[in-house]
Amino acid sequence: MPLKEDLMKRAILAAVAVAALMSGSALAQSTTVTTTTPGAGTSVVIAPEQRTKIKQYVVQQKVRPAVVKEKIVVGATLPSDVELMTVPSDWGPSVTHYRYIYSDDHVALVDPGTRRVVQIID
Repeated sequence: MPLKEDLMKRAILAAVAVAALMSGSALAQSTTVTTTTPGAGTSVVIAPEQRTKIKQYVVQQKVRPAVVKEKIVVGATLPSDVELMTVPSDWGPSVTHYRYIYSDDHVALVDPGTRRVVQIID
């Protein structure tokens, strides 16, 4: 009987390990960030490959970094003197209605109506 219990325990542990691996890869497929700024109510879904494309774009196009005095964080409102850039259509439909700035080696997606930062891409 002990051999049967040992095999059963191993099977359960293997199943748990597989489930953990599958859930981990599912989490890596996309990133959802929900801003907690009152009244914002914005969700931005950016897949890892989309993040890579965005970072490659700002490097290849040599996007001029914006000068911002304050630290840029999700939910912050950018001053009106900070120029917002148009998001290229190849960044994907989930972000094309936003604007962006490149600052401090990060890309910040900004709601153009409120000038609030909705996502920061490292």
